[in-house]
Amino acid sequence: MSYSAVSMQRENAQINITPLVDVMLVLLVIFMMTMPVLSQRIDMLLPQASPDPPVAPAGPIELRIDSVGQVTWNGSPTPLSALENMMSAEVQRDPAQPPLLQIDADQDAEYEVLARVLAAAKNADLQRVGFVRNAP
Repeated sequence: MSYSAVSMQRENAQINITPLVDVMLVLLVIFMMTMPVLSQRIDMLLPQASPDPPVAPAGPIELRIDSVGQVTWNGSPTPLSALENMMSAEVQRDPAQPPLLQIDADQDAEYEVLARVLAAAKNADLQRVGFVRNAP
């Protein structure tokens, strides 16, 4: 057998596509098996839009205790004995979203007054209480 010099210099460039076809067939089988699992129905309870617009939450209750024990409710003087009733009324106005009670106690305020305010808030089931300190 004799080969010519020209045919020996030329390379035969062919791609072996057998491994590519094998991989594609395996992927096809995997996708065919997983598609029925992905297309099953899942029951979910989604929230529905309410026809009424949401009610804007009430502003926070600003409670100030000064150094002589005077309590002010949103700027108006209030006796300690009336606080629990006022807080209960605010909580019952919107039970789903109770108001925020912001307490600003003076540095020289008596602890007993603050303790009575916190007890009134607890008895009125007012759960959102915060402390505020304004800079002098």
